[in-house]
Amino acid sequence: MAKTKTTYTEVDVKDFLNSYVDNEQKKADSLQLIELMQEWSDSEPKMWGASIIGFGNYHYKYASGHEGDAPVIGFSPRKAAFSLYVYSDTEKSKLLLPNLGKFKMSKACIYIKKLSDIDVSILKELCIESIRYISEHHECSCRIK
Repeated sequence: MAKTKTTYTEVDVKDFLNSYVDNEQKKADSLQLIELMQEWSDSEPKMWGASIIGFGNYHYKYASGHEGDAPVIGFSPRKAAFSLYVYSDTEKSKLLLPNLGKFKMSKACIYIKKLSDIDVSILKELCIESIRYISEHHECSCRIK
């Protein structure tokens, strides 16, 4: 069975930001996202894998037998765009998404260029909905479909 790459690490979040993010706007947005997600999740920021800042954690186990731990919500300040790991495919989230602002999306990841491109109050609601979903189901909704 393949080993999960996204695991908790002991790397300091601020050290990661200072060494990984070279754009001042992206660094400022990262610090603001840390503050917001910490408040919304009531969890300290921790590094997961090489570049994900996660908040909270949960244990998942799939029918295949694959299991592991993952952050409940999080983000990565990648060069091209922020990857926001905050979406659960629920009816409420589907209703909120059109009001988020300027973004792209994959199955469960929202990509934004900068924080000012989105409505932070909608992001908060998406995060709270995802936290609720994961606390009830103990898995990301991306695994369901």
